[in-house]
Amino acid sequence: MTDQACIFNIQKFSIHDGPGIRTVVFFKGCPLRCYWCSNPESQNGKPEQMWDTQKNTHTTVGEYKTMDTIITEVMKDEAFYEESEGGVTLSGGEVLYQAAFATELLRQLKAKNIHTASETTGYAKPEVFLPFIEQVDLLYFDIKHHDEKQHKVGTGVSLKPILKNLSLALKQQQNLVVRIPVIPGYNDGPENAEAFASLFNQMGLSTVELLPFHQFGEKKYASLDRTYQMQDIPQLHTEDLEYFKAILENYQITCKVH
Repeated sequence: MTDQACIFNIQKFSIHDGPGIRTVVFFKGCPLRCYWCSNPESQNGKPEQMWDTQKNTHTTVGEYKTMDTIITEVMKDEAFYEESEGGVTLSGGEVLYQAAFATELLRQLKAKNIHTASETTGYAKPEVFLPFIEQVDLLYFDIKHHDEKQHKVGTGVSLKPILKNLSLALKQQQNLVVRIPVIPGYNDGPENAEAFASLFNQMGLSTVELLPFHQFGEKKYASLDRTYQMQDIPQLHTEDLEYFKAILENYQITCKVH
């Protein structure tokens, strides 16, 4: 394990990334290349330059931090975690891109009786994934597509290891939240909803959350001098996914739209 991790943000007082008041540690680096990604600055695993429109200059995104530095920072809000039944959430990028460091960070936090949560795409070898989720009290697992070919088209990687790890998580992780980021023209529509529902029935998955596509990351692409493929695509809202929710529920899958 390396003694440092590349982190691009530590966000305090979050109330959307798990129960209670939380600190979210954002790990830099992701093996996926989702063309709709709302955090494109998280994809590269190393610090990089990004244009800051407010300061009108380039700034560095990402910084190498030690375990002790991160733990010292997140433990400053221990009283808030205790009062609100909150804790610490790891996000990214993909946390498993720096799996050894992240697993040890979670272990040390749990040793301090801190509730741990993590978001993941599940893209890792099982021997990496299993020790990681053993240290996670609440796991958010995002799945982008049900079809191997389309998954590669949209993310650049295979769906197979993700489904394997999802199956492991269903057996090993008591507190598991599976989410589908619904992307217009990619995985939306009744046919995709039916295919997701069929897949989840086969896997024994009974609860899913839908995340409507948003444009929060649009300006970041220009700041990174990258092309954004979703430039003129309207955002989705909760009501836009009622049909998707209804189809999943028709397959006896409990569904919530965020």
